[in-house]
Amino acid sequence: MNDTDDIERIRAEKRERLERERDGADSAAAAPDEPIHVDGPDHLADLAATYDAVLVDFYADWCGPCQMLEPIVESLAASTPAAVAKVDIDANQELASQYGVRGVPTLLLFADGDAVERVVGVQSEEQLSDLIDGYV
Repeated sequence: MNDTDDIERIRAEKRERLERERDGADSAAAAPDEPIHVDGPDHLADLAATYDAVLVDFYADWCGPCQMLEPIVESLAASTPAAVAKVDIDANQELASQYGVRGVPTLLLFADGDAVERVVGVQSEEQLSDLIDGYV
């Protein structure tokens, strides 16, 4: 898929969202209270299109800082209006490469289907919550 195809897909999704809003339908699904484990590029694209904001945690099981961040990510899933997703970089190397993830933990925030923020390393719950609040 090239950039032109991506732009056309994003435009179509936004057109559909605007039509749903105009017709009185809910503009986005309610975010789940637990992190969603992503199983590939299509799954992540679907999540970014479904929810207004998605915080994506690129992690590895062997990563100490990732383990320190895990309870914060779980708490954010339960306490913020954003959907929270987790991507195991060992199982999804292509996806991690696609988003330029070179170290873990890396967190990407998607808003309205687009990646808008990147944070590398362990962050406090307050910092991440403030980041999300800027987009919801």
